[in-house]
Amino acid sequence: MKAVFDGVTIAEAEQDDLVRIEGNWYFPPAALAEGALVESPTPYTCPWKGEAQYFSVSKGGAQLADGAWSYPTPKPTAIERVGADFSGYVAFDRKVQIVD
Repeated sequence: MKAVFDGVTIAEAEQDDLVRIEGNWYFPPAALAEGALVESPTPYTCPWKGEAQYFSVSKGGAQLADGAWSYPTPKPTAIERVGADFSGYVAFDRKVQIVD
């Protein structure tokens, strides 16, 4: 599967390597295109997943502020609930297309 923003692939991995949470596909860190994400200072804490890290998507000239997020160290109960360790995996805003 691919995450595509403004015609540029910013992440790519086999579907079996992704984790699906609340309707979002989370890509493993190794699937991300180099330089596609820039850390954002936007704070957010999910009540059941824990503290999130937001990123702005910046690839090929186009930018999307806070267009991606990750849970670097999700709560252990979140990992149990999801059934997979999604530490550091990245999900994308709906403006980023997820395609097969």
